[in-house]
Amino acid sequence: MLHYRSVPEAEAVLQRNLTTAEAAWLRYSAGTHDLWLYFHNIIFLLVVYTLAPLPLAVLELTRPDAIRRYKVQPKVPVSLSAVLRCYRNVVCSFLLTVGPLQILSYPTVKWVGIRTGLPLPTWWEATAQVGVYVVVEDYANYWVHRAMHTPWGYEKIHHVHHEFTVPVGFAAPYAHWAELLLLGVPSFLGPALVPCHITVFWLWMVLRHVEAIETHCGYDFPHTPTKYIPFYGGAEYHDYHHFVGRQSQSNFASIFTYCDYIYGTDKGYRYHKDLRAKIR
Repeated sequence: MLHYRSVPEAEAVLQRNLTTAEAAWLRYSAGTHDLWLYFHNIIFLLVVYTLAPLPLAVLELTRPDAIRRYKVQPKVPVSLSAVLRCYRNVVCSFLLTVGPLQILSYPTVKWVGIRTGLPLPTWWEATAQVGVYVVVEDYANYWVHRAMHTPWGYEKIHHVHHEFTVPVGFAAPYAHWAELLLLGVPSFLGPALVPCHITVFWLWMVLRHVEAIETHCGYDFPHTPTKYIPFYGGAEYHDYHHFVGRQSQSNFASIFTYCDYIYGTDKGYRYHKDLRAKIR
């Protein structure tokens, strides 16, 4: 909650003119409780989850032949009913699991120092912080995901996510409620170690969500912007993990592939790629 009642008051305290973004933020957030600002995160996740996978899903339903050559597993269709069931279950999980978690974790958010006031962070500051969050989340998520593929972790929790042997964007957050809670820890770990402004926190969560949807889209498009990010896994890389399914001990990477390479959990994938290359 901002304690300034007007732009002139804020400028007097900060001893400078507010930027356009800061003035807009003041008008929006002044008098708004920090809990409600933090709760925006679940709203953003629902909007992104609904809209981000939609164009590709519509294209796959209306013009499948136009993009079939880019589909990683072209012979295994995903029905509309399965996608709708997935969407319904994920929305329920967001509202019944992630939503309450947002409220319960609010004291922790305040304790670690995620702020809502002025000044707003610079673009360089926001970029550096998100960069740290990516690295921290990627490493921590690798081990959580790998633990989910132990016999107990898979049987009790992770098998739900692997119901989709052919990934689709809408299935990115499709998982057991306990897995949603566990995977929230790596995502929050970066902001806990390097506290940020709430707007950067929103940005990080949205980017992470979009990345997960892209990774699960099931299509390997040649000119996707993420193709130019070094060590980025992407859809084709993660698709192999779902293709193998229950027995998969490969490609646990969340975003980048370096952990799989360092710890030797990409050997099956590399063998699979080499075999496909020889067949072609």
